[in-house]
Amino acid sequence: IARAVVNRPEVLLADEPTGNLDPVSSTEIMNLLERINLSGTTIVMATHDRNIVDRMQKRVVEISAGEIIRDAQTASYKEIPSEPMPVIPEPKDFEEKP
Repeated sequence: IARAVVNRPEVLLADEPTGNLDPVSSTEIMNLLERINLSGTTIVMATHDRNIVDRMQKRVVEISAGEIIRDAQTASYKEIPSEPMPVIPEPKDFEEKP
């Protein structure tokens, strides 16, 4: 990320910036990207993480099978139905029940 922002680009492309990171590191990366965005850099991010989308959204373009299926601004994003998101089980879902 440091190499990407050293020249203060107008646009920063981030492909799965929190992929394979632990929750603390993911939060730190997202905080950094928010600061970069607030300094005037547009961030274009590809992610499958719905929590990141909910946190960072200003404009959301959803793509499925190479086609744009939704292009929405912040307020309208959650109001427009889309294809179901895959459910990723939480570790607690695998605990044995008594």
